Amino acid sequence: MQSTLNLENISDIVQLAIKEDIGKGDITSEIFIPKDSKSEGIFIANENGIVAGLPVAKYVLSQIDDNLVFTSNVEEGSRVSKGTAIANVKGSTQSILSAERLVLNFLQRLSGIATLTSKFVEKVKGYKTQIMDTRKTIPGSRSLERYAVRVGGGTNHRMGLYDQILVKDNHLKIIESEKENGTMNSLVKKARERIGRKMLIEVEVDDLSHVRDVLNAGVDIIMFDNMEPSKISEAIKTVKEYEKVRDTAMDKAILTEASGNITLENVESYAQTGVDRISVGMITHSAKVLDISLEIV
Repeated sequence: MQSTLNLENISDIVQLAIKEDIGKGDITSEIFIPKDSKSEGIFIANENGIVAGLPVAKYVLSQIDDNLVFTSNVEEGSRVSKGTAIANVKGSTQSILSAERLVLNFLQRLSGIATLTSKFVEKVKGYKTQIMDTRKTIPGSRSLERYAVRVGGGTNHRMGLYDQILVKDNHLKIIESEKENGTMNSLVKKARERIGRKMLIEVEVDDLSHVRDVLNAGVDIIMFDNMEPSKISEAIKTVKEYEKVRDTAMDKAILTEASGNITLENVESYAQTGVDRISVGMITHSAKVLDISLEIV
């Protein structure tokens, strides 16, 4: 699967990475490698997986030396096997060596996320469920990691705290302790007065007894947090019953989401409940990098 990436959105992190790694210069290469030396480097996958980050690799190389020529041998999002030459770079040997670790860091990390995401997506194939990411990302790298999730066949959740309302358990605890007008209806009404319909409102529930209250409040999405699949199945029945009797003339379908301790071993059991979305933190925070190396010809 291919996905778009706005390179302007990653400029800052690429420049930070260059400053962090190269700083004032690659002193080792400058001393031992002749300035006029030319080489070719081949990026090789050392294990099976999904390749993600080829446009990033090209962009990083251009920021270090715009005379370097980068060529992809496979398409972004391709499934490759061990030993595949996924791309090559030609030009100044000094520049290639200076860029090696930077490019590999991006390629390995993004390919690892895409590979793990694709495994989750494959597990729920045939169900209506979407695999979604979370905000559990490396600070500053969210745009890149969300991109890798899309390459792996997943779907992005909210970007941050600013583009969707998500009322979690800690919000509800604090609202209750501050003695706010804390009925769910009043909370959602307060949010609607502020944002209208331009943002989605999602509320987390962790018990079946709360589902009806959240539905009556008029939320867009219900998140079932750390609930067993059997309980989620019951909750979704309640959602469907509610949708049958409400006035649907102006309302969209209520989306359902499962979250919390979801793994490759149990994700299918959640998809079987009929839930619309499954958010999985581990596809970003625990993805193992894909082993890729650069070999100088």
